[in-house]
Amino acid sequence: MTGGVRSGKSRHAEELLAEHDEVVYLAAGPVYDDADWAARIAAHRVRRPASWTTEETQDIAGVLDAAGQPVLVDCLGTWLSAVIDQASLWEAPVDQVEEHVLGRFDLVTAALAGAGVPVVLVTNEVGLGVVPEHRSARLFRDLLGTINQRVGAVCDEVHLVVAGRVLKI
Repeated sequence: MTGGVRSGKSRHAEELLAEHDEVVYLAAGPVYDDADWAARIAAHRVRRPASWTTEETQDIAGVLDAAGQPVLVDCLGTWLSAVIDQASLWEAPVDQVEEHVLGRFDLVTAALAGAGVPVVLVTNEVGLGVVPEHRSARLFRDLLGTINQRVGAVCDEVHLVVAGRVLKI
């Protein structure tokens, strides 16, 4: 599931898993005290069935490996930002950042390939957006683009959501 900010991709991901009573909603982003993050999680929780559980962690692979029910991972963009931020790598050499991030993401890719439950991943489509011309923006865009390609290689379906409209690719 990919799309721009506020495109409806998270809502569409929830709809894809609506037939399941129990789903793990994995908020894969900041795990520190952040009022905006807490508000985002609370807003999503209101929309979902009460039988769904919410986990807030960057350990996507660990959750997928342990899951006994479908998992909705929201969102790879927030995961990427948190991984770079918590390792204090925004100013590090690009190859060092890539090694750290993609090494961690290799674990996610392996867990996706071996998942015995339905998994829906939400991510931002960086190829269509305007990216500010500064180092951090380019770093984020390039890494998320690589991550999206790796996910696309192991997924059964890719959906692009733009303005609430869904295109199955």
